[in-house]
Amino acid sequence: MSDEPAGAVYRIEDLAHHSGATVRTIRAYQDRGLLPRPERRGRANVYADAHLARLRQIADLLDRGYTLASIKELLEAWDTGRGLGGILGLVAEVDGPWTDERAVRISRAELDERFGGRPDDAAVADAVELGVLERMPGSEDSFLVPSPQELSVAAELYAAGVPLSAISGHLRELRVKVEHIASRFLEFTTEHVFARYLGEHPPTDAEAAEAASLVRRLRPLAQQTVDAELARAMRLFATRQLREHFGPEQPPEQREETCPMELPVTTTRAVERLVGTEQVAAFVAAAAERELQARTLDRLATNHAASTMIDETP
Repeated sequence: MSDEPAGAVYRIEDLAHHSGATVRTIRAYQDRGLLPRPERRGRANVYADAHLARLRQIADLLDRGYTLASIKELLEAWDTGRGLGGILGLVAEVDGPWTDERAVRISRAELDERFGGRPDDAAVADAVELGVLERMPGSEDSFLVPSPQELSVAAELYAAGVPLSAISGHLRELRVKVEHIASRFLEFTTEHVFARYLGEHPPTDAEAAEAASLVRRLRPLAQQTVDAELARAMRLFATRQLREHFGPEQPPEQREETCPMELPVTTTRAVERLVGTEQVAAFVAAAAERELQARTLDRLATNHAASTMIDETP
C-alpha cells in the first residue's frame, strides 16, 4: 500500500468519522503496523482514500473473527502481492446461501388471503420478529419472504386449524433446537475436519481453497442427516401415538406376586457356589418349580394307575 495520498484528503478526525473507528483505534493500528503512517503536510498529518479502504478492510476481517495478529499477516500478504484470493474465496463460500430457496416478495393483500382473508397485525408483527417476513424499505404493504417454504408450512398448518400464535410459538421452540443441532455439527466438523486450517497463522491460498471445497462438500450433510433422523423419529412416534389411540386395548400387565422365605445358610452358600450370588433366587425358584411339576406328574400317574386297578377288579 502506498503512503501517497490520492483523491480525498482527511484529517484523523475526518478519517475516524468516515470509517467508524475512533481516533485512538486509528493510532493503535498505526503503531501495530496495520495502517500506514499519514503524510506530513506542514504541521498537519493527512490521510488518503487508501487509509479509509484499509480501515474498512480491517473492520470487515474483525467481524469475520480474525485476530489483529492474523489480520496483519493477511494484509502483509496482500501488500507483497501474495493476495487474499483463497481466504476471500473461503469467506464467500461460508457467507453464501445455504439453501436453494429464492426469496420472494409478497403483498399484504396476498398474505392476508393465504391466511384466511382476515388481517392480523399481531401475527404479521410476530412473523417479522421471527424473520419469516422482512419489511420492504419504503413500503408498508410489501414484504420479502426469505423462505417461501417456511411460509407455506405455516399456511398449511393454519388451514388445518392451528392458530397463528401456536405456529409462532412452535417455530420459536423449534428454532432453539435446530440452532443447537447446527452448533454441534459445526463443532464436530471443526474438530475433525477444519482444525488443520485454523492454526495461529492464516491458511495459504491453496489451504483456503481446499477448505472452501470441503465446505461445499459438507454443507448439505447436516440437512441430509437431520432429514433422515427426523423421518425416522416421526415414523416412530406417529406409529406409537396411533397405536395408543386406535389400537386394541391391552390388558394390564400381570405381575407375579412374590413372598420372602428363609433358607439355611449352608443351602444358600451351596447354591451361590453352584450358580453365583445373583442367580440364587432364580435357581431356588426353578428348583421348586421343577419339584412341583415332578410331584404333579407322580400324582397324575398314581391316580391313573389306581383307576386302572379298580376297573380291572372282577
